[in-house]
Amino acid sequence: MNDIPATVGNARVIYYAVVNLLDSNVYEGRKQIAGFIICQSGNEQGYYLFSCDTNWKEFADTWHESIDDAINQAEYECNGISNLFQKVI
Repeated sequence: MNDIPATVGNARVIYYAVVNLLDSNVYEGRKQIAGFIICQSGNEQGYYLFSCDTNWKEFADTWHESIDDAINQAEYECNGISNLFQKVI
């Protein structure tokens, strides 16, 4: 996959996780999810979880009150992904 973007839209990337495409059948609609990004926009209290392709282009998102909630949603969509999230430095 390409380098992790610093922002998605106007939201700052905080965490990301790469899906092992060889072991995964995780799809959003007809697109295979290659990674997840958790972002926060400006001074908002909540977080966005973006489903991304191999170029980190987002194609689906959900909003969550906490980072843990966003990670739990990613885990729901892709079993085992919660252990793969890494914080962006």
